[in-house]
Amino acid sequence: MKRIRLGILQTNHDKSVEVGDAFPDDAHRFRDMFDAQDDRFQYTIYMTIGGEVPQDLNEQDAFMITGSPLSVLDQHVFTDDLMDFIRRCDKAKKPLMGACFGHQAIALALGGTVEKSPDGYNVGIEETVYHAKRSWMMPDRDRLPMYVFHEDAVTELPEGCHLLGSTAACKIASFAKDDHIFTTQSHPEFSNEFMSCVLRSSESAIPEEGRKPAWDSLQQTQEGHIFGLWTTQFFKDAMKNG
Repeated sequence: MKRIRLGILQTNHDKSVEVGDAFPDDAHRFRDMFDAQDDRFQYTIYMTIGGEVPQDLNEQDAFMITGSPLSVLDQHVFTDDLMDFIRRCDKAKKPLMGACFGHQAIALALGGTVEKSPDGYNVGIEETVYHAKRSWMMPDRDRLPMYVFHEDAVTELPEGCHLLGSTAACKIASFAKDDHIFTTQSHPEFSNEFMSCVLRSSESAIPEEGRKPAWDSLQQTQEGHIFGLWTTQFFKDAMKNG
């Protein structure tokens, strides 16, 4: 079976000793998640953090946009090109998945609203409760506990997009547009070791009352790998329907 050509737009490059030097980067974490499945992808990494954005949508069969500690509300060297890329994907109905920063960027590019949460950072393991289903969401789950680490949140969906899931602290935690766009505010690619390291290194930025609940939540079992299976099936279905 021919491998799906997946383009990963990396919007983060952690240069810290504590995190960046101790763990693989965002694109590799997603590769590890996908490589645990039976299906295999052919990967191309775009260092979008440095301004690299695909020019020709036919370079790949599908694309995804990673998370980032950067705020989608700020102007970055890649912002305009990324927004244009997302709109081109939408117009061409190119399969596109976004996680965390990617989820927010897709919403913003298509006319939605992203705002900084008045409650500050949302960190730990949190359940996404799915209100709607799509054919690619197999195995069937009504809830998926996954790692989260964000301060910004989508507060209004773009026209034509539909809410799929919410968490206790984030009403719009997952959405879709037709059969070609799928998003999550969560980090299905995180491991407990990585999440613990990130939490430890950024704990001072989290309000004191939120630190213990964040650490306590890491005792739960998370199911990011299920979201990974959904994403693979999403790409396959979108390519078939495109």
